[in-house]
Amino acid sequence: MAEELFIPKLGQTVEEVTLIEWSAQDGEKVRAGQEVLKVETDKAVFDVEATANGYLHMGPYKAGEVVPVLTVVAVIGKKEDTFQAGGSPEPQPQAVEAAAPAPEAEPQQPAQSSGDWIFASPIARKMAQEHGIDLSKVTPTGRHGKRIVAADIEAYLESQPSAAPAPAAAAAPALPSASVPMYPHPVTETVPLSGVRGVIASRMSLSSNTTAPVTLMMETDATELVKMRTAVKEKFGAAWGFSPSYNDILAKITALALTEFPYMNARINGNMVEYLGAVNLGMAVDTERGLIVPVIRDVDRKTLFEFGKDFRDAVERVRSGKASPDDLSGGTFTITNLGMYEVDAFTPIINLPEAAILGVGQIVQKMVVKSGEPLIRDMVTLSLVFDHRLVDGAPAARFLQAIKHLVENPYLLMAKLK
Repeated sequence: MAEELFIPKLGQTVEEVTLIEWSAQDGEKVRAGQEVLKVETDKAVFDVEATANGYLHMGPYKAGEVVPVLTVVAVIGKKEDTFQAGGSPEPQPQAVEAAAPAPEAEPQQPAQSSGDWIFASPIARKMAQEHGIDLSKVTPTGRHGKRIVAADIEAYLESQPSAAPAPAAAAAPALPSASVPMYPHPVTETVPLSGVRGVIASRMSLSSNTTAPVTLMMETDATELVKMRTAVKEKFGAAWGFSPSYNDILAKITALALTEFPYMNARINGNMVEYLGAVNLGMAVDTERGLIVPVIRDVDRKTLFEFGKDFRDAVERVRSGKASPDDLSGGTFTITNLGMYEVDAFTPIINLPEAAILGVGQIVQKMVVKSGEPLIRDMVTLSLVFDHRLVDGAPAARFLQAIKHLVENPYLLMAKLK
């Protein structure tokens, strides 16, 4: 009997993939473990391996198509076999707890309503929860007409006489409607708002529309930080095999501040605020595929060397397209640095479900007054964007003050630099 080849689960938050290219030909003899297909998630490119020895018979899917995980895309069997998949297997029903699963590790599982199992995407479930919608009343159109997607929730809301409009971020970003004037400018190229760019657009809109973001900015004297980085680079750079960066030191500073102010290391889960025991920092990285945020775990427990090595390894995997789902999930706080692009200050968007994000601008020399004397100092602007639903302004300001104090006195970290 032919063996079905399906798209495996690539992490608990991945629901669909884009088929990039087949590494084998239709009808080609393959062996178990051989790479036969490349697929792309919103985070990275992965190889799908043959699950048996035999001849590969591809299904009706072409490069560029988006398919759900667990979709059967080929069969492996005898030379005379043909593709006759029975369809994409549905995930086994699992009981849903009263509280919604954590967004960073939300599995694709059915919701339960009125005793019946209903399959719905995480975004659709979130929309239904926000609007108090009974999923059993929604007509599914996704995945062979059995799975409720965001568009189904929107359609249901539109059909209700007093329905409020669905959150703009719940669905994929839409092109301007016909009511918006489209001036006849020359168009040099048209690119679909899909793939990584589409996912980024959707998630950023979701964050902007579902959080209550507030931004605090503090101009900080980074003179001692610059000196420390130079000293650490000269003393340890050769032995470590890399030059410690400002991001490395800022990550350790932020991790220390998060342990002192644990209310910033939190997230909203349903109607509950969860304070998290692990300090896992997401570090925003610019790549050819867009903004990717690898996560470095337990930063508060790592030395500067351990963090720097783990961070560089993660960046290498991200930029080469070899990052695993675990590399890109589980963050509790994010840092994004645009200083290398000569940006002084900015307001980054919170990386859901986290409570806050720290933006770092460029370090520039300025004339400042200290103790009545004009001095030239290295200055940097730190921007903290936090979700006011979880944290009030004064506590958030104290957290940013602590980071500022550590930036101005970075040698307080020296005990951890081994």
